[in-house]
Amino acid sequence: MSATPGSRRYLHPEAIARISRLELRARAVVEGVLTGLHKSPYKGQSVEFLQHREYVPGDDLRRVDWKVWARQDRHYIKEFEEETSLRLFLVVDGSASMDYSHGSSSTPTLSKYDYAATMAASLAWLALSHGDAVGCCVFDDAVRASVPPRTRRNQLADVIDTLEAARTPRPTSLLPVCRHLAETLPRRGLIVLFSDLLGDTAASAGAEATDSGGLDRFMKGLSLLRQRGHDIAVVQVMDPDELDFPFDGPTRFEGLELPAHIACNPRALREGYLEAIDAFLAEARRGCARLRCDYALVRSDQPVDAALVRFLSQRASMAV
Repeated sequence: MSATPGSRRYLHPEAIARISRLELRARAVVEGVLTGLHKSPYKGQSVEFLQHREYVPGDDLRRVDWKVWARQDRHYIKEFEEETSLRLFLVVDGSASMDYSHGSSSTPTLSKYDYAATMAASLAWLALSHGDAVGCCVFDDAVRASVPPRTRRNQLADVIDTLEAARTPRPTSLLPVCRHLAETLPRRGLIVLFSDLLGDTAASAGAEATDSGGLDRFMKGLSLLRQRGHDIAVVQVMDPDELDFPFDGPTRFEGLELPAHIACNPRALREGYLEAIDAFLAEARRGCARLRCDYALVRSDQPVDAALVRFLSQRASMAV
């Protein structure tokens, strides 16, 4: 699938070339995971045998394995795994905190949003090139732009347009967004959510950005999606400044989603901050694990193609 002129911000020709070479170099990873994702975890009538289970009253007699009955004098039902096209829905956090970048005017770097959008667009390109349906939305405290999952020729351009839609600096609220997706996505599929998981408008005004209450609300949202049968992968995008806290000397920190600021000596805060961010990341991992959602932490200074192959490799290893 070729990139359209409007896709150049998030799908540069060089990135497309790298991902294309990556797909060839790591064919087993890319092809394996996308092919594996086509195999629905839901049981149904299909051509590929999955397993036997004991017959219970009310089962369709047409699914009884009579050969097993002839050998063992016991009734077993044949279950199958249905082959389906992947329905991929990309959910990208466009809230104010995602605009942070550790770069400067002299050495610009990707913001967390631009990084997440680039990774999402790359994943959309890979999926669409395999004939899969791809949809996308951008959210903050509500869904602001979206395109439903489709396989049509210009779908990549529609995904890019969604990612490039004008954004306003608004705070994050993940629970109502997850509730909206649970109500509006009509069919089970793979949802990949890109976010820093920071902040939540439902949090108290004095709460920290890493408030566990915000994570609790997010996990409730993920639980709603899991109850609807969706497969979920969470990609937490963080800036290296947020992970390493490299600041030195008097610094003024300004909130992106709360009207608050603090002027301080960062060296006095560094140890406590790193402990807090480590605890926050650990809780995000544990929460996703409890809900059987894939989780990946990505640094925005890491090459996008490297992050993508790591994500696909993780998906492949989980499918084995």
